[in-house]
Amino acid sequence: MQAEGRKGTPLTLAVASLATLALDQLSKALVRIYMPPEKEGVSISFLTLRQVRNPGTAFGIIQGRSWPIFLASMAVFAALLLVLWRWGGPGGRFFQTGLGLIIGGAIGNIIDRIALGAVVDFIDVGFWPVFNLADTAIVIGVGMTMAVVIKEGLLKKPGGESRNQEG
Repeated sequence: MQAEGRKGTPLTLAVASLATLALDQLSKALVRIYMPPEKEGVSISFLTLRQVRNPGTAFGIIQGRSWPIFLASMAVFAALLLVLWRWGGPGGRFFQTGLGLIIGGAIGNIIDRIALGAVVDFIDVGFWPVFNLADTAIVIGVGMTMAVVIKEGLLKKPGGESRNQEG
């Protein structure tokens, strides 16, 4: 059941999710084919492309106990989707795109974890842990959805009506 304030069908969300998932999986497949794991990468300007397998959590922080954390993160992901879907937000394309980036990126990393036992990371900027397109999509998507949530929260009148009627 969707929220009353939602506008239109979630087509933008579906397209953003599928496009993100497809680009993520394609990029990881190319990296697996053309870049041996843990070898010296290809430098391009300020970054290096090299294959790293991450069996831990985000940025390889927790190693060795990834399945309990994976299952917990799946539960949190499902709860987040349910809350965001029920809340509905403004339902605009910007919000749906952000949510689609989160969903597509999360599913891309989940596929890696299930199929390979580890997430394929390949973007190395030197000062940050190696990451992938799914991670990038998730970060951008969280920023987009948070911007909408903050904006909508700040634009609410005390009686619950929105000051800005645009979506």
